[in-house]
Parts: sequence; structure tokens; C-alpha cells
Amino acid sequence: MREYDFETYRVFTNLKEEFYGNTSSVVLLHGSVEVSRMQRIAADFWQPATTFLWKENGKWKVRWFAPDAEILLCGHGSLAAMAFIHDNFESDEKEYTLHASKHKVKGGKYNDNQCFIELEGFEVTRELAIPKALKEGLKIPIKGFYETANKSIVLTDTEESVKSMTPDFQKLRTMEMFGYIVTAPSSSEEIDFVSRTIIPHVQQLEDPATGSSHAALVPFWANKLNKNNFKCKQLSKRGGMFCAEKTASRVKLYGAYQKINKGTICSF
Repeated sequence: MREYDFETYRVFTNLKEEFYGNTSSVVLLHGSVEVSRMQRIAADFWQPATTFLWKENGKWKVRWFAPDAEILLCGHGSLAAMAFIHDNFESDEKEYTLHASKHKVKGGKYNDNQCFIELEGFEVTRELAIPKALKEGLKIPIKGFYETANKSIVLTDTEESVKSMTPDFQKLRTMEMFGYIVTAPSSSEEIDFVSRTIIPHVQQLEDPATGSSHAALVPFWANKLNKNNFKCKQLSKRGGMFCAEKTASRVKLYGAYQKINKGTICSF
């Protein structure tokens, strides 16, 4: 039985504002292992995402697992992986590519305590009728409801509506949609928009700081505000801070990170 080293990062943080971002333990594998083993380790770590990273034929391979299921695309886990690679492997490369089962994520180091990732943007595919269960489940004004290839976007009126929202998760579970990105313009001149990510069908219920959601939010607000560079906040209990840039069909996300622990998995 071989030991696996790991390090845990919190990413998309702003500690001055007490925004503690999202956490991911990055586990360095010696090669691909069984899905069931990765799922067991993720259940023990009980992180929003555990990131499994290994080298295969010169490429960085990655998979992400929540405690109860695999995640096909994880933005904050990708940023944690970029921090891990930079902190532990000397290289002349300034950028890396993570090869997941269905996605490729580019990224690298930005400055002393920041990394960046680049994701394919999720454009709105159509506007949807607003279901009664969504109104009752979110209990906030809904100005628009939009489908993307990732989660659905819910546009509300103000930052305060996003911040004070107390979802009825039982009501939201009556709908089949996986998740909702609730967003509004920011009340601050320094911030462009705010959001929260609600995922009622999994144990976590709300994600603290979500890169994949911003891959949908940035194209959405780029169309509304006619700009391509953004500062944005995720108003979860932990809070998340993002700088973002839209380039053609892709979205670059910049975020601060801190390593909070490291160790070795001895039993699995």
C-alpha cells in the first residue's frame, strides 16, 4: 500500500474582508487509481472538492470528488491544483493544462499569492419561464431565469436580495435542475456583480466560492454591462472574491490562495 501526499488550500479568498473562499485538498497520486478509492478518500476529507492529481505521459491528469459524487468540472479545485503544482514542482513553464475526463483547464501562477485558471465560458442558451417552485424556493424577486450548459442563472434585483436569501431546499428539490446561480448587480462601485451558488440535490446545498459558476456569470454580465473585466463577490457564509476576464469564448479567473495544511494519507 503506497502513501499519498496531500495539501489543503483555500482559494478565491480576501482575508482583509474576511472572505475565506473555498477549500480543496489536493492529493498527489502515483498514477490513476480506482474511482471507488478516490470517492472513499474524498468522503474522509469531507471537502467541497477533493482534487486528485497525477502525471501520465507527461500530462497533468485531474479528477475532482465531493464527499458523495464525482464533479466533472471544478473551478476552485483547479485553482488549488495550480497552487499545488507551483508550490511543489520546479519548472520553467508559466502555465499548465489539467486534463480532466471531459474538460481541459489551463492556468498557472499570477503573483505571490494568486493563481489563475482559464475555463470555457458557458453562454446563456435560452431564457426560461420562471417556475412557481423556484419563486417559492428562493423567496426573492426573480427578474429572469436562464439556461446554460452548466447551472441555471437566476437574476434578482439587488445585492441585498442575494445576501439575505434563505432558500427552501425542500421546495427546490421538487425541480430536477442540478443547481442555481443567483446573481445581481453589486451595490458597490468597486464590485461589478455578486452571486451565490445553490445546489439542492447534494449534501453541501450551497457552495462557498465557485469557479464553474463564474464561467457562466462572466459571459452573462459581459453581455449586460458591455465590458470584459470584472471584480465579483460570492456572498456565501465563507465568502469568495474573484477577478475575471472574458476573452473570446473563454473566461479567466484570478484568485488568492493560502495553504492551510499538508500531510500524508497512510490508510485507504
